[in-house]
Amino acid sequence: MAFPPTPFGMSIHEILSKALAEDTGDGDHTSLSTIPAAHTSRGLVRAKQEGIVAGIAIANKVCEIVDPTLRVESNVDDGATIRPGDLLMSISGNTRSLLCAERLLLNCLQRMSGIATFTHSFVTAITGTNCRILDTRKTTPNIRVLEKWAVQLGGGANHRFGLFDMILIKDNHVDAAGGIGPAIQRANDYLFTTGKKLAIEIETRNINEVKEAIAAGTIQRIMLDNFSPEQLSEAVKLIDGRFETEASGGITLSTVRRFAETGVDFISVGALTHSFSSLDISMKIQPA
Repeated sequence: MAFPPTPFGMSIHEILSKALAEDTGDGDHTSLSTIPAAHTSRGLVRAKQEGIVAGIAIANKVCEIVDPTLRVESNVDDGATIRPGDLLMSISGNTRSLLCAERLLLNCLQRMSGIATFTHSFVTAITGTNCRILDTRKTTPNIRVLEKWAVQLGGGANHRFGLFDMILIKDNHVDAAGGIGPAIQRANDYLFTTGKKLAIEIETRNINEVKEAIAAGTIQRIMLDNFSPEQLSEAVKLIDGRFETEASGGITLSTVRRFAETGVDFISVGALTHSFSSLDISMKIQPA
């Protein structure tokens, strides 16, 4: 399976190799001291909770890096619904290798599946609206690509990957630039001077700032931060489809549908990647 791109960062192989190095150091001395070198086993990876699985391809890659002779059989695809007891994958081969791969393999599966499952709950909550659920940059350093991939597998969409692939003028930028109008003008001047092709989004904090953003124009999206559903509805009507709209700020699973029903195009939820619960997944070793 093709992995998502890792712009300006480490490849998936590098990310996982560094994670393995962090865990193993100069060797897994427990396995080295207790398990014969030629011992073989079969590891069964099972779900212990219902949810959306994410990270099957990553788990395969972990095994490949640890020991290319490990034989992996995947029973489910990334993005599938899983239930307690489901066999996700079986891994056969050298027991030392299996135990070396176990923790990183499970960490990735558990975290990514937790994000995918949490994302899916938000996506399900707004079914029937035209709104899309977005993630944010509130991710774990160095594994953003894995977490944003999990959001996709849960049915969400990715916002910008980093600071480099979109101009998002937030409140601090607005204040430092002297207002919405000057900030937008400078952003457009910058794009003209550099020749870069980047979308511009402006964050607004109230209806007056929305009006300023509309008047300035030359942007693609207006973010409506910490608006109530009533305020959001008013802003969406005022914008009237001239720009994309995005709601953000403290929107929860219990409130997300009210926000989506205002007609806003996107809802960004930082909690997808910073307040999820890892899915319970285990691996048990049995004789080969």
